[in-house]
Amino acid sequence: MAPILFVSDTIFSKKLMQNGFSRHIYSMKILIILCLAAVLTGCSESPLDSKFALEFPPLPQDWETMLGSPHWQVEWINDKGQKKSVVLANSNRIEINLAQTWTNAVIALPFWPEKNISKGVFRPAGAIFPYDVNGRCLVLSWQGGVEAVLYYELAAAYKKENNATGNVPRLPQYFDWPRFRQLFDDPTVNDDFREDPWTADWQNIAERIVQSGFDKRRLVPEDRSSLAINVNSGPWVGTSPFSFPLFFEDAPVFPVRAVTDTWVSNEGLLRCNAQAWIFLEF
Repeated sequence: MAPILFVSDTIFSKKLMQNGFSRHIYSMKILIILCLAAVLTGCSESPLDSKFALEFPPLPQDWETMLGSPHWQVEWINDKGQKKSVVLANSNRIEINLAQTWTNAVIALPFWPEKNISKGVFRPAGAIFPYDVNGRCLVLSWQGGVEAVLYYELAAAYKKENNATGNVPRLPQYFDWPRFRQLFDDPTVNDDFREDPWTADWQNIAERIVQSGFDKRRLVPEDRSSLAINVNSGPWVGTSPFSFPLFFEDAPVFPVRAVTDTWVSNEGLLRCNAQAWIFLEF
């Protein structure tokens, strides 16, 4: 996964302000969604309040068994359009301020400093605002982590393409997130992708969306090959919350690609790609 990039509110605001009427309609749609969420959850507080408590998802059992409870680095854009981040020990309660007038994304990256596993190695949880609002909570999920990464990859691709052409309208706020979410259960979408969406190249997908629009046929895994590695038989836990542990009866053979992936056993970390590998003991 490419580094998570934040695009300042200035980029978003310029595009939104090009048409005052469309900006007003878009803001009203967001507020209607928030009002409906408040009604359906019995919330009596104002939907205009920008502060939301984060609700973290349960940790995948394989991660918890192998590594224990993680720290989290939470990253978001606040109601003033500023990049914010905070580090939490475990999933302690935290409230954050989010802008109410555009679709936003929150990312929560788990990491284990006592195991020398830094943030960004394991795949994040996340949420898309306002679709994951429940009362005064923003509910994070592992699928939401995929969506949030796509959100910021779209923002980065938009910035890159807009600087080159000055004519690209595909901001992540305008992306059809509810429709996109349906594809995770769509039987016409690639089975391997639906089993583990982190097998896809989200940076490439985002760039192609910005350039030519969305096409669900792009939701496919990256090409992988196999590499025999002289390490213990496992189990080996992957960095995706959707992956299954690997256990080898014969010589260990790992799926690899051009970029480096990480696998974890009780003894340490395996970093490997199509050309090389290294094992780091705990």
